[in-house]
This record gives sequence, structure tokens and C-alpha cells, in this order.
Amino acid sequence: MGQLSDDLQWIYRGVTEVFPDQPDADNPHENLRARLAQCDRPLRVKLGIDPTGAEIHVGHSIPVRKLRAFQDAGHTAVLIIGDFTARIGDPTGKSEVRKQLTEAEVKANAATYLEQVRPILDFDTPGRLEIRYNSEWLSDLDLSQILELFATMTVGQMLAKEGFAERYEKGTPVFLHEFFYPLMQGYDSVAVKADIELGGTDQKFNIAVGRDLQRHFGLEPQFGMLLPLLLGTDGAQKMSKSLGNYVGLQEDPLTMYSKLEKTPDNLIEQYFELLTRLPLAELPENPRDRQKLLALDVTRQFHGEAAAQQAQTDAVNLVQGGGAAESVPEFSLSEVNFPAKAFYLLGTTPLCASSSEARRQIQGGAVKLEGDRLSDPNLVFETPNALYDKVLQVGKKKFIRLVK
Repeated sequence: MGQLSDDLQWIYRGVTEVFPDQPDADNPHENLRARLAQCDRPLRVKLGIDPTGAEIHVGHSIPVRKLRAFQDAGHTAVLIIGDFTARIGDPTGKSEVRKQLTEAEVKANAATYLEQVRPILDFDTPGRLEIRYNSEWLSDLDLSQILELFATMTVGQMLAKEGFAERYEKGTPVFLHEFFYPLMQGYDSVAVKADIELGGTDQKFNIAVGRDLQRHFGLEPQFGMLLPLLLGTDGAQKMSKSLGNYVGLQEDPLTMYSKLEKTPDNLIEQYFELLTRLPLAELPENPRDRQKLLALDVTRQFHGEAAAQQAQTDAVNLVQGGGAAESVPEFSLSEVNFPAKAFYLLGTTPLCASSSEARRQIQGGAVKLEGDRLSDPNLVFETPNALYDKVLQVGKKKFIRLVK
């Protein structure tokens, strides 16, 4: 195939699979590289994001980065905010039916999404970005159109989808509205006339449905480009806010830096490949230097050079006990009822999800107050006065400054 151009290198960096992608480069309809080389117009590259929560993490940013790669190559990114599909929720990978969100919940979540991806995408170059909401077309479908969509697939085909089959075999309910999700996501590709759709490796079924629907409506079927699902900072499970192994795009610079600086050795190369544009052949040999470079580069992307450098300095100061850093996020003790036991105080802060987790962290020796380890979860703080302006720390990654 020879040396890839810079544009193609970034487009294909970290990609798990492209389909269809026949080896015959003379057939651009079945080979993406040939299509990219021979197309006489910008291709329309689709990514759908369902606002099922308020915060995006760096794992979610991977296909958004790929959108940017296509933008830089002169193509049109079509970012679909799934304000309609989010009300059902993607059943992919779920062992039970997802809770349906209200329209108000979806709108509240969607309001934060564009700001979170703004550091990644090109919002300024004309023709490089379309932002669409799939309620534009899905909310207007009438019953006859919905029946037409359902008629394109069989129950057997739906039950072949991973997750549906497992639930059906276990006797876990599979509701009819969940069958509608892949069809709605596929219809998005019809509505925006997508040439390429991006998604995680778990989205192959949904993207393939989009291809089938495009054929049904007389359109050229899209290519699917699949990207890895990022493992979390624990090095074991898929990145997830519910598991606490995530790095959020909205996190303050110090928290973001501190989490990434502890990236497990088995994940460091994948994180560089998927979260940066740094040449993999030129990474430092020392594992600790790699961790620092990764943390600095990703923090810089979302917070700027000065904030990233300050976060690096602050992280060193906190680990070495050099005093509280200016950029440590603050927590107001006005939210705590005093007198307060240590586990209750900690459980009230964002550092722990509950009082029981806080108790475990203290008993496990993971909690420090201004550098001194807390060992008694039942230690009572009578008033907040002695706590003001002190740094509360859990592990090596989480810090807050206690303020009035």
C-alpha cells in the first residue's frame, strides 16, 4: 500500500476495523482509502452522541477526535446529538432495559455536550461541521413510516444483536421499544446522507443497520469505521463514570493530570495512540516519563499550556508534601453538618460516592488531610474552623481544598 499521507495516517490511527473494505483499490464503493482518494466532494462523516448523562470522558472523545481527523482532511463532520434516541437509550451491552429519560433530562444533558467537545472539533472553518439533533426528523415520523422501518428487519435479525440474544436466553425482558433504537440510529444515516459512520467496536450492528436502511431508501451505503473502547484508569474494565475509572473532559486540570499520570503500564501506549497525536515511535523509554508526557499532553488539549504546566507542578507539590496547590478544586464546608465524623465529612465531598466508601477508604489508609493520614473514620470534627484551607486527599489522584 506504501506510505500513507499525513491525513490518512491520522484518519487510520487507532482504528480497529473499517467495513466494507475490500482489497480492490479500484472499487471505491467497497474500499475507503480508494473512496477518499477518488471522491470529488467532501465526504459526510457521521458521529452520533446520545446525551444520556451530563459529562463526557476521554473514552467518549476518541470518535470525536476521529471526526477532527476527517475535518482536517477536508471532509464534513456531521455531529448528531441524539436528543430523541437518548430518551430510549442504546441497549447495546446492557444486561437489562435502560431507564428511559425524560425530555427535560435529555435537554439538560445535551446543553453541556457541545462545550465539552469544542476543544477537539473545528467549529470555525466553513463547511467543516454540521451539528444536528435527531429529533429534527425522528419526531416527525408517522405510523406508516415507522412500520416501513420495522419492515426492513426480522425479529431473528434483532435477536442476533449482542445483548438482546443473551437477555432473551436468560428470560430477561427485551422490550419492543428497544428494537426501535438500532432502526432510529440507522435512519439518522439516511436523514443526513452519511458516507461514513464512526463508532466504538460495540456499534457494528447499529452501523450496519444504517447501511441497510440507506440501501432501502436508494442511497449509497455508508462505510463503518470502528474504534476501540477505552479501558479505564483501573486497567481492567471499560472506562465508566459509574465505576469511577474515568477521566472527565470537564475535570479541573489537576484532577485530569493526576489521573492520567497514573495510567497503568499496560494501557499507556493505547492512551497515547487514541488520545494524542504524538508520534508513537518517539515516546520516552522511561515508563514514568511516558506517564507524565501523556498527562501533560491531554491536559493541555482541554485546559491550555499554562494550566497543564501548573497542574504538573501542583501534582509534584502535593505528592512531595510541598504545600497546597492553587489549582486544587474547592469544596465548601457549608454543605456539611457539624459536628461531623471523618467518614461523613469525606462522604459528603466529591472524593467518595458514599459514606460507606469513605469509611473503607479511611480504614484502608488512603485518606490524608493536609498530608497527614486519617486512620479513624469516627474521628469527630466539632467545627469546620480547623479545616478551612486544608487539602483533603484520597489516594494519589483525588484532591480538594476545604473552604468556607
